Amino acid sequence: MIKFNGVNHLAFATGDMDMTIRYWRDLLGMRLVAGLGDGRFRHYFFELSETDMVAFFEWPAAKKIDIKDHGVPVKGPVAFDHVSFGVETGDDLWALKDKIGAAGFWVSEVMDHGFIHSIYTFDPNNIPIEFSVAVRNMDLRRTPQMKDDAPSKIALEGADPVPGCWPAVTRPTAVSKREVFPGQGLQLVELADKTNK
Repeated sequence: MIKFNGVNHLAFATGDMDMTIRYWRDLLGMRLVAGLGDGRFRHYFFELSETDMVAFFEWPAAKKIDIKDHGVPVKGPVAFDHVSFGVETGDDLWALKDKIGAAGFWVSEVMDHGFIHSIYTFDPNNIPIEFSVAVRNMDLRRTPQMKDDAPSKIALEGADPVPGCWPAVTRPTAVSKREVFPGQGLQLVELADKTNK
């Protein structure tokens, strides 16, 4: 089975990278660790943790999305509700709540969801964000729970992957045929090489 190690990066969009940097780097404290651009767009990365990043594409014609409250159903095409970032301690959650509020952004009260405590807010692009701290001795990853009055048959199959639901790989890519194509991020490696010389 494939072992995942986190979210390498979530990629959002903005029409104003400077405002986005001010919020994610200067208000939230996430380091700006990489930036790409060629005049048509920018693509910047902020460090969330040792293994995870948040990224933004700046497109000049991009406009803020309409505010959509976290978890409230919508009609029409949709691909995203909100993202929740974990913090280490309850004190971190309260400090973040105070910091976001002091900066003039709306931020919810601290909500107790049993397994996490959370606050909700929106970034300057109106992206709905949740910040959560785990409640001690309640780890859903260790003891999955299902409280749904009408779960689907597939959900009732349990937490673990069910083998045989998808076609098996019958022709895996041979090592000799594995080709990796160059991408724009190689510019960062070249820059790092020059800087380290």
